[in-house]
Amino acid sequence: MKTLENLKYASTDEWLLVEGNTATLGVSDYAQDQLSDVVFVEITAGIGETVSKGSVVATIESVKAAADVTIPVSGKVIAVNEDLASTPELVNSDPFGAAWMIKVELSNPKELDDLMDAKAYIEYCETRSH
Repeated sequence: MKTLENLKYASTDEWLLVEGNTATLGVSDYAQDQLSDVVFVEITAGIGETVSKGSVVATIESVKAAADVTIPVSGKVIAVNEDLASTPELVNSDPFGAAWMIKVELSNPKELDDLMDAKAYIEYCETRSH
């Protein structure tokens, strides 16, 4: 399982890349591995929309299951990755890069304190795989 040190992780398997007051959201390598072959991604949050911590912003479907993607912070959507609709397999091949989902302008940066660093997330995933 791959994790990146510079990201924050949610217990629901999303990652955030925080740059200043902007957070980029995607799903972790653990999540894409559990889902297996992703065949469909629908991002339901739109640019300009305000999203609340814990709200569903996308749905991922694989050959095995469907999963909601929730956002672990509140903010205003400033970018949406339109490429995922036509290339959902990017979630499997590049979960930390080309498969980013949305970018938000943080409205409450303190919510980041509730997220895990890479080390804590690895330990958390290990407790679930036994």
